[in-house]
Amino acid sequence: MMAAEQDSDLPAITALLGQYFDGLHRADTALLDRIFDDEARLYAPGVRRNKSQWLELVANRPVPAQLGHAFAYQILSVDLSGEQAMAKVFCPLLGRQYLDYLSLLKEQGCWRIVAKQYADNPFINTN
Repeated sequence: MMAAEQDSDLPAITALLGQYFDGLHRADTALLDRIFDDEARLYAPGVRRNKSQWLELVANRPVPAQLGHAFAYQILSVDLSGEQAMAKVFCPLLGRQYLDYLSLLKEQGCWRIVAKQYADNPFINTN
């Protein structure tokens, strides 16, 4: 893939990450379901979930937007290689400061999140 072709994928990836942030903030499980691959897996230290387990948790947790929490999510980096990408994002969510690593694949012309690793940001002192 030529560099110009890869550059043209960055807006689509950025839009997908924006949807991810919006889905987290509003606990919009329908939106999150659409942007995650059906076989996506989610990993945190000591935690392994499939997409449906995670969406159930999101559906049953407090909703940051309804609590008046700031929308302060950030894209920290995107490493794009052809039809695969790795995004590092910051997600302040319900009193926690998460760093997420999202694995993305472009299949049939559409970007989807196929895996998520997440943990508390070790660079932020919460004391």
